[in-house]
Amino acid sequence: MNYRIVLASSSPRRRELLGTLGFEFEVMQPSSDETVSENETPEGFALRVSSEKAASVSVSLGEGAVVIGADTIVVVDGEILGKPADPGEASSMLLKLSGKEHHVFTAFSIVRPKNEILHSEIVDTRVRVKPLAASEIEGYIKTGEPMDKAGAYGIQGIGSFMVRGIEGSYSNVVGLPVEELLTALKKLGIV
Repeated sequence: MNYRIVLASSSPRRRELLGTLGFEFEVMQPSSDETVSENETPEGFALRVSSEKAASVSVSLGEGAVVIGADTIVVVDGEILGKPADPGEASSMLLKLSGKEHHVFTAFSIVRPKNEILHSEIVDTRVRVKPLAASEIEGYIKTGEPMDKAGAYGIQGIGSFMVRGIEGSYSNVVGLPVEELLTALKKLGIV
């Protein structure tokens, strides 16, 4: 069977990463509640949001479609850092990451119409950040790059200057763990 593969994402980085796998797919804008619920773990939050994104798109599709939803979060000292609302929040996030190791979790869900979840998984990558000087934080924020990124940095861009090392999947930190996603799609017989 030929599946119609749809990426439920507004992220250009996810689109690029999925494109590296070499199969045809469409992109549709998802919707989800990205508010952390009381007693929700960071991992539980990311898994819920990834499946909500996929489900929000799958409702309008017919049989033969599969939707991939994903959500990336940065967690430092047990706190979820989403996308900063303004430069002040970006500065605060970067200060929290400075000189520490943090986790980047990307959850992805593969869903069929009528919200039938075929697969959900979360991938964890540990990232070590060098101690950041106030001038480095200020200069980086002026580039504008931190404003649409979880944790206020992009490892694939200018923000790479602050990363001392990673343990785990690089593409996971960018926003989509391609190796794990491809394994799941193959196992399901979708690609």
